[in-house]
Amino acid sequence: MALAKAVVTGSVFRAPEKRFTQNNIPVSSFVLNIGEREEMLLRVIVRRTALDEVVSSISKDDRVLVEGRLQITTVKSDTGAERRIFEIDAATIEMMGVASGAATVSSASADIVKFSNDEFADELIGEDEIPF
Repeated sequence: MALAKAVVTGSVFRAPEKRFTQNNIPVSSFVLNIGEREEMLLRVIVRRTALDEVVSSISKDDRVLVEGRLQITTVKSDTGAERRIFEIDAATIEMMGVASGAATVSSASADIVKFSNDEFADELIGEDEIPF
């Protein structure tokens, strides 16, 4: 079940691994620790080939920022107990603490968010609401 768009930062807990689907489509995944004082693990799934370069440069304990769609899946363990797994289907991954321009990759074609409909953008902020 997909919940919402999420942006998280954390350190890589488990290094990325790449597997292939039956149709030979690459899917990479790694585990991100988003907790500050205690471990709070989140699985990051990467299905976009535009992100392959940055995923291949990630290693354990690197700090990254991930933007994507948050999902929750439920799995049954060997004992029959249900367990929730939190995943994020990554759209953008950025390395943190790296020299500027070194490893920032986005599957989007532009870094600036643009609205497809100018009328919608005007509804968000009217001219009388701008403080200057």
